[in-house]
Amino acid sequence: MAEFDVDLFVIGAGSGGTRAARIAAGHGARVMIAEESRIGGTCVIRGCVPKKHFVYASRFVDEFEDAAAFGWTVPKPSFDWSTLRDAVENEVTRLSGIYRRNLEASGVVIREERAIIEGPHEIRLVGSGERIGARHILVATGGWPTFDPPIPGGELGISSNQVFHLPELPKSMLVIGGGYIALEFASVFARLGVAVTVLHRGDNILRGFDEDIRTRLRDALAHAGIHFRLGCTVERIELLQDGKTRRAHCAKGDPIDAEVVLVATGRRPNTASLGLESAGVELGPLGEIVVDAASASSVPSIHAVGDVTNRVNLTPVAIREGHAFADSVFGGKPWTMDHATVASAVFTTPEIGTVGLSEAQAVAAGHEPRIFESEFRPMKATISGRQERTYMKLVTDAKTDKVLGVHILGHDAGEMIQAVAIAVTMGATKADFDRTIALHPSAAEELVTMRTPRKA
Repeated sequence: MAEFDVDLFVIGAGSGGTRAARIAAGHGARVMIAEESRIGGTCVIRGCVPKKHFVYASRFVDEFEDAAAFGWTVPKPSFDWSTLRDAVENEVTRLSGIYRRNLEASGVVIREERAIIEGPHEIRLVGSGERIGARHILVATGGWPTFDPPIPGGELGISSNQVFHLPELPKSMLVIGGGYIALEFASVFARLGVAVTVLHRGDNILRGFDEDIRTRLRDALAHAGIHFRLGCTVERIELLQDGKTRRAHCAKGDPIDAEVVLVATGRRPNTASLGLESAGVELGPLGEIVVDAASASSVPSIHAVGDVTNRVNLTPVAIREGHAFADSVFGGKPWTMDHATVASAVFTTPEIGTVGLSEAQAVAAGHEPRIFESEFRPMKATISGRQERTYMKLVTDAKTDKVLGVHILGHDAGEMIQAVAIAVTMGATKADFDRTIALHPSAAEELVTMRTPRKA
């Protein structure tokens, strides 16, 4: 291997890239990793980790309100935005440091600058001008927020990258988009006392999720005070004369004003200006790196994992893909990531947990679905008086009895779906669920006590 400076050069020190780098180094490879921003990537720095802390903060409002019904005397609470913002940033910094130390402890050489591919085996570091020869190159640059399609005044909005660093809590916010990122932040800020309006060009939120779940979530969020303008295609954003208020103009209906506009219309693979095309790497219609099951690109020495491939854009998937790549290429233990059954959650309040096929997807795949569902008031809400509902849905195959999908809306849905995903991945049947003894009292017991299928 003397003809190369390193055995593996990784571009991007996020979840997938750092896992691949550490595993490859553990197999004896000489590894270098480049990161032009902060070590940790989207999830740790500007994604799921800080967002989940914001979600935790937003949910205390329910605890304060519910406590009185259980005998507690709670003075009227107040919220300080800067305390939350700074505490979350400190936690992000701590985690980034852990990522760095883990890389160093594994023997991975870190370069904190932009890296560009200049050939199948050549990397140029932009800041220093250093050129590195690599036997293998792994691209793990993730995704980036996009305003799609771009509109006049789009620069007056912020993306999910900036929302964690607002200097002060706004009184009002427009959220453009109807996906999980848009709705999670809409839920958080509404619960922190911000007047939130969601502008979405579709006729319902969360495209691709089960219809019963997405409609119930929209109703729950509306009940919590979030306003929805569906069928609203934003044509332009302008700054009013006060220098603070943003005004969004929809193709239909009156314009709407707010202090902050959060643009959450989607993310695209972060492949621009990496030199991929000149190196011969095939890109897809959204700029994603086209890879096979082993994460190999059209150039044999260049692989890619994580959101940059636009397969299943979730942190645990990127980690698993990176691990599989390193084991396969450097460890002599080839294996691939199974993308077929991946659990996911939407951390709104109430939250969603889902795994497997939706009802519509089951029909499209040729199954004859048999649906079991349950909707109930959580035990805690019966005393607190909170108007809260939990909804659960099992999608099964009428012929084989196999559980094709499980969908939950309610408190701790994400925690429940992680456990359920084990059963679904193993190919459990409805009879397996029925044989399982319920844990009482719990919300999760409903998953194993649904006996009567929904009438067609």
